[in-house]
Amino acid sequence: MTNSLITVKVKLFAAYQEAYGVSELTLEFPPQTPVKAVLDYLLQEHPKLEQWRSVTRFGINFQFVELDTPLKDGDEVVLVPPVSGG
Repeated sequence: MTNSLITVKVKLFAAYQEAYGVSELTLEFPPQTPVKAVLDYLLQEHPKLEQWRSVTRFGINFQFVELDTPLKDGDEVVLVPPVSGG
């Protein structure tokens, strides 16, 4: 089937977790979607998070990755915004 989707788990921290009110989301994307599409999706739903776009780092399965890293079915994606102390 050519229109199959992959499922990824997205762990949310700091501002992302506050915006969504949950610590984890399950999302579906077309195969080979770059990891930055996860952030695009989240910012589309919560535009106030746009301020974190340029400073958010991405991890897939406990390794930091580049924005264009393709997602695979079952990946666990972590968005890591800067964390302020206090």
